[in-house]
Amino acid sequence: MLRTRCPRLSTPLFRAALELGRGRLSSVGRGGAWLRPTGHDTGVQVYNSLTGRKDPLVVARADAVSWYSCGPTVYDHAHLGHACSYVRFDIIRRILTEVFGCNVVMVMGITDVDDKIIRRASEMNMTPAALASIYEEDFKQDMAALKVLPPTVYLKVTENIPQIITFIEGILARGHAYSTAKGNVYFDLRSRGGEYGKLVSVVPGAATEPAIDSDKRHASDFALWKAAKPQEVFWASPWGDGRPGWHIECSAMASLVFGSQLDIHSGGIDLAFPHHENEIAQSEVFHQSRQWGNYFLHSGHLHVKGTEEKMSKSLNNYITIKDFLQTFSPDVFRLFCMRSSYRSAIDYSNGSMQEARRLLLGLVSFVEDARAYLKGQLACGPISEDVLWERLTSSKSAVKAALADDFDTSRAVDAILDLVHHGNRQLRVVTKEPGGPRSPVVFGAIVSFVEQFFEMAGISLGQRQCVSGDSSMATLHSTVDELVRFRLKVRQFALATPEATGEARQQRLQERRPLLDACDSLRQNLAAHGINIKDRGSAATTWELLDPRIKHQKPGS
Repeated sequence: MLRTRCPRLSTPLFRAALELGRGRLSSVGRGGAWLRPTGHDTGVQVYNSLTGRKDPLVVARADAVSWYSCGPTVYDHAHLGHACSYVRFDIIRRILTEVFGCNVVMVMGITDVDDKIIRRASEMNMTPAALASIYEEDFKQDMAALKVLPPTVYLKVTENIPQIITFIEGILARGHAYSTAKGNVYFDLRSRGGEYGKLVSVVPGAATEPAIDSDKRHASDFALWKAAKPQEVFWASPWGDGRPGWHIECSAMASLVFGSQLDIHSGGIDLAFPHHENEIAQSEVFHQSRQWGNYFLHSGHLHVKGTEEKMSKSLNNYITIKDFLQTFSPDVFRLFCMRSSYRSAIDYSNGSMQEARRLLLGLVSFVEDARAYLKGQLACGPISEDVLWERLTSSKSAVKAALADDFDTSRAVDAILDLVHHGNRQLRVVTKEPGGPRSPVVFGAIVSFVEQFFEMAGISLGQRQCVSGDSSMATLHSTVDELVRFRLKVRQFALATPEATGEARQQRLQERRPLLDACDSLRQNLAAHGINIKDRGSAATTWELLDPRIKHQKPGS
């Protein structure tokens, strides 16, 4: 699980980190020494935590954007707070790839040895390695269920101990760390001088004394290597048996792949301090560079609505990803995440999820109606084709501009919803066949654009939202097709009275009423199984297969 290791709320560093998360921290004192990279300008303005402002996103190579993501500490099930961060950055990664033509090389670090892992393994009477392996696989399954693309490579701490030791030796050799008689190695924060604090603009007070039982020189120094305790897992090192500190792991593993320069580093806002701040200090000392990471992106917390609390294990206010997916689809959660800036805190509640579901169902309904119109199954009045073409063109521009502005998915989705709203207004059902010309091509273009946008974001519309593609589903489709065709013939017979007029017609309709009632009953019964039948006048009937988690709710309701 993602961990939050922050100092007590009274410390100025933590308060500064909170201000960073709220977007209130001035860029004065931050970003003044930021070096604008050279290379490929992606066309995106991104909020950079190093500067406290939006900067042009310039990467070394468009065909190999280097991105390091802090991954989980695998000691328990992941929850929605973690999911929110991973889904938001997954959407950004997809935008960079699909919209702005970048090929992202993403590395995700997995912490598979840690105090929490060791403690939990002891409680469960298993080895830390066995526990970590179970929850690593569990995490990967959760990410796949949420449709989060896997990184290019996962790197585990326990598989990179020699590289981490070499990294620590490099920092020691450059005079920015010290070893102790107890076998610990600490980063000497005072040696960093005014260079520390690139993210939070506050330097720890050098006068602070370490705890009496500590072997640190200064209270703010942090561990690079921890001496082994009795009964704990350990590795041999030049300083004795032990294991790595938390912060050094990510620096070493990111450098293993990307070397001395990194385009993008991402994580939750709670990782900005101390974790990312310490990563910067370690990496710039080791590589002897002025700027190791060019852009730090931080996602906001998922809050439990009505409180200021983030969703977390420690507060016991969490929902596991598996439990959530029993009620809502991954598409609903992804749309929920897109309705706000990735940097902002977002309130979770059943009501907010129901609203995301309602929006998704409305989009599904529009796509199905537009397809029915394309097939000639939906009879409409005259279409204002020029207006729709103009709306489509302006919507494309608005979406591209929103995504180029710090990946503003909320504004992009609003532009799509506005386009759908105008499309729906044109799809007015009429009781008789229209005599005027049809305009199917413009609706085909709109459907294509809307579907491509959401597919880019990992959201599927229509029947593809929930159909798995195995042979049993193909059989189901064929069976329902036959059933719907038979029902349509029954319904057409019940409504057809070509020779009768007046009272005779009314009497015939009354006699056939049980047939119509049976058709209605069949439609309602199939809806209970997630099969939604739509009668489009008397000439055609269509159907769609809904996600079983939303089968009780009609599209657009």
